[in-house]
Amino acid sequence: MKTDHWLLLLLAALWGGSFLFMRVAVPSLGPFPLIELRLALAALVLLPILCWQGGLALWRAHWWQIAVSGVFLSALPFCLIAWATLTLPAGVASVLNATTPLMTALWAMPLAGERLTAQRSGGLLLGLAGVTVLMLGRGAGFDAGTLLPVLAMLAATACYGWSGHMTKRWLHGVPPLVITAGMLSSGSLLLLPLAWWQWPAGEIAANVWGAVLALALASTAFAYLIFYRLIARLGATRASGVTYLVPVFGVLWGALLLGEAINAGMLLGAALILAGVVLLGWQPGKPRP
Repeated sequence: MKTDHWLLLLLAALWGGSFLFMRVAVPSLGPFPLIELRLALAALVLLPILCWQGGLALWRAHWWQIAVSGVFLSALPFCLIAWATLTLPAGVASVLNATTPLMTALWAMPLAGERLTAQRSGGLLLGLAGVTVLMLGRGAGFDAGTLLPVLAMLAATACYGWSGHMTKRWLHGVPPLVITAGMLSSGSLLLLPLAWWQWPAGEIAANVWGAVLALALASTAFAYLIFYRLIARLGATRASGVTYLVPVFGVLWGALLLGEAINAGMLLGAALILAGVVLLGWQPGKPRP
């Protein structure tokens, strides 16, 4: 197996692990403090690299666009996901996170003027069916207590979808490291008052701090550096194939390390969501990477 393929698997394992780490840390810290630590620590790793590569001038030139991206690509969706993992298993959250391409396709209609074709409709319907089957497979009904965390996950992926289009429009040609380091830094500054307000009063256990460090350093800063390397070597389209692998690792880590159950309904829901994503990205006559 080529080095790039190993890196793709490592990236999927790190991003899949982020749901595990949030599941461990968020009950003790709460969503706002946890995500503040995630953003701030990851920014502290990436900012020296950005300075070394001379990217500060580009950040200053696009500071407000990057700040808005910091809200909708990191701070807000990360907080929504952290809140959802208070009740959702890590594996379920990682599967719901795979609806990001579906949300991106929905936003493409008002933002990019794309039409709702039969293929696009089919992909979206498969994704919706997958979310429904996933909920029913967990034995969950549609009351507020079980529905709200799922809606929070879908709101997070809707943020990713919207900001993906706007980042392409506003920051075309800006290096990914500039966007990410600036986005994490901006998001952490904007989130700081809420994190200060919600900071827990009690003592924080060592395993929680370990999960925080793993989330910030491994699943955020290090993972983004791997992603940039893959984009440079494979191109953005092939690197985005990690989308299909993240739920696999999210479910795997949840089952192995947290003892989360895996049932047929959960697997079927995941398969339907990923099938919807594949259908959205499929172009007749072009080979899949």
